[in-house]
Amino acid sequence: MGWGSWLLWLSLCLSAATMFFQRKRDSKTRKTSSRRFPPGPRGWPLVGNILDLGFNSPPHQTLALLSQKYGPVMWLKLGAVDTVVVSSSEAATNLFKENDMSFVGRAINEAMRSHDYDKGSLVVVQYGPRWQMLRRLCVSELIHTKQLNETMHVRRKCVDDMIRWIKEEAGSIEVAQYVFMAIFNMMGNVMLSRDLVEPKSELGAKFFCSMRGLIELMGIPNVSDFFPFLRWLDPQGIRGKVDQEVGRALEIVDGFIKERIQSRCLGQSDNRRKDFLDVVLEFESGKEESRDVSGNGLKIFILEIFMAATDTTNSTVEWAMVELLRNPATMYKAQVELIEVVGQKSKVEESDIDRLHYLKAVVKETMRLHPPVPLLIPRRAVKDVEFMGYFIPKDTQLLVHAWALGRDPMRWDDPLSFKPERFSNVDLDYHGQHFQFIPFGAGRRMCAGVALAERLVLFILGSLIHSFDWVFDGAPESMDMGEKIGVSLRKSVPLKATPVPRNA
Repeated sequence: MGWGSWLLWLSLCLSAATMFFQRKRDSKTRKTSSRRFPPGPRGWPLVGNILDLGFNSPPHQTLALLSQKYGPVMWLKLGAVDTVVVSSSEAATNLFKENDMSFVGRAINEAMRSHDYDKGSLVVVQYGPRWQMLRRLCVSELIHTKQLNETMHVRRKCVDDMIRWIKEEAGSIEVAQYVFMAIFNMMGNVMLSRDLVEPKSELGAKFFCSMRGLIELMGIPNVSDFFPFLRWLDPQGIRGKVDQEVGRALEIVDGFIKERIQSRCLGQSDNRRKDFLDVVLEFESGKEESRDVSGNGLKIFILEIFMAATDTTNSTVEWAMVELLRNPATMYKAQVELIEVVGQKSKVEESDIDRLHYLKAVVKETMRLHPPVPLLIPRRAVKDVEFMGYFIPKDTQLLVHAWALGRDPMRWDDPLSFKPERFSNVDLDYHGQHFQFIPFGAGRRMCAGVALAERLVLFILGSLIHSFDWVFDGAPESMDMGEKIGVSLRKSVPLKATPVPRNA
């Protein structure tokens, strides 16, 4: 055995011993301390409660079952990571109304550290001036109502392309694939003034493949996240693969930026409208604070917007299609409403959305049962805090169980059934004020892109079911409803269905 192997085993043994004695000390401290910690399952030495998560179900499902036994505020030790899971609307209300600033930090996993992604990201950057500046820039220049209205024609073109691509196919198709490409092109046009997925765009195709690969990698559990002393070893090789994919994607984004800078220097605008990249480059050159979105930070910011917008929106549309196919009466009601509002042969327009009340209820019910991020983005306690009568130490990871909140039988009648009618004539939405229903989160770290996501989902879903009748190959009740987590909550088996044009 060489010196490298000896050093590796010595490091592992010392780290294991350190964790063992640390755990013994923590256990003794918890028993003797007058402070009251949340209840939770008794953990194993070294691994804590990792084994309690099981191996046969996604973690959010297992955590929901554990919370039924241990309560709405549950304590877990996931390897070396102290974790609290919040799974009731009462606890969520207390969190966001009274303790939002105490849990405003982000828990950063190993993949997020790749190429300093966590330092340029709006979603996972730590709370402070940089986060405030990135959020302000995103809200004012990308998803403000004025900007959304000015880019309607872009989304119209991309949906038309999607419908055309589907019509050109024969037989059953993988629905999410076409939705993903449409959204990817929407963001490409809004941010970079170009289609990224088309037969002639080799660079766009590479970016598309890199993004899909990165999204898949993000869904793989990484042992280094539970045992930080193993980060240098990267035992599963996940960090290396993420570094490769992020590096490839950033290199492509860098090419887009350099191309734009060169065209600006030459005064070449091609008579196009100002896009998001133009806005950010102007911001970068005009303000001292722009150093936070310059260089690598700018590339990460653009990459993140692509990843967040495409995968979460895509998954919601797919789940909505699944539920509509499993509930033909609901599909019929949605299509009848579209005919009444839009017309028998006309296209769905974004301007129709405000009148599509039942379709909005369908989307809300989809997000109740299938929130895009079931445990939301993990938060971190920035100080010791008393929460719901329990002591939560600084740096504890906090998971808000949006999936469990949406299925709580104390808050929802017949919670496992798909019933869009429950949202009819009820003032209940997903904008962070009703804590039994927070698919986009709430508080200061709530998702900034709610308005954009709402438009994309309603416009794409409405277009799909107005343009086509959909036939599932098999009995709807036999449809696989398995879940897996990547960047968002996806079907473990992608939906395949046959489109039959309705308005040809």
